[in-house]
Amino acid sequence: MNEDTSGGTRTGGGTPNPIRVLVVEDDPVAADAHALYAGRVPGFEVVGVAHSRSAAARLLDRAAVDLILLDLYLPDGHGLQLLRALRATGHTADVIAVTSARDLAIVREGVSLGVVQYVLKPFTFATLRDRLTRYAEFRSAAGEAGGQDDVDRALATLRAPRPAELPKGLSAPTLDAVTRALRAAPEGLTATATGTEVGISRITARRYLEHLVTEGRAGRAPQYGQVGRPELQYRWL
Repeated sequence: MNEDTSGGTRTGGGTPNPIRVLVVEDDPVAADAHALYAGRVPGFEVVGVAHSRSAAARLLDRAAVDLILLDLYLPDGHGLQLLRALRATGHTADVIAVTSARDLAIVREGVSLGVVQYVLKPFTFATLRDRLTRYAEFRSAAGEAGGQDDVDRALATLRAPRPAELPKGLSAPTLDAVTRALRAAPEGLTATATGTEVGISRITARRYLEHLVTEGRAGRAPQYGQVGRPELQYRWL
């Protein structure tokens, strides 16, 4: 791991150093996915992965880290406990909480401790890429603000995510309905069953289901055992 502590600044040749990221996530599969996602965003370098609060603390003692992708529910303590300990020792790494926690009291406490973004699970690569890109834009801002408008624009870059654009012909309300139906069916749904549940045609349901597969939010597999051609079974990931 790179021990340089200048993260995010420019080298003498004018090339920006990568933003060094530590992934803290107790689920090994999710941790690998988060590290893969972060490593795919230009300007970011994953310097470590930790599956517990204690492992994260050890890594932070050894390596220079600019940004922590922090799960809040860790096997040996809450993620905010780790963050409190870091702030008490003067560690200034920024934090993006990557979590299923929806308690707004926790959100407020996290903000007070330096959590700059929240990404709620489950999420797609596009969602995390947008947050990381906005964080990099905010971090690279330099110079003195000319007034309130400049400050507001800088904060808006960090705080206001761009709405995801849906493919032509898909609507957000219908996508939400299909998503809810699929998440409520742990055994999975076919396009026919989804259409019946949501009140749309099988062909329309399949378009939305395939969109969820493309976004990495659902998987599909053929369903055998019935007369005729097997039908695809979709499951929420």
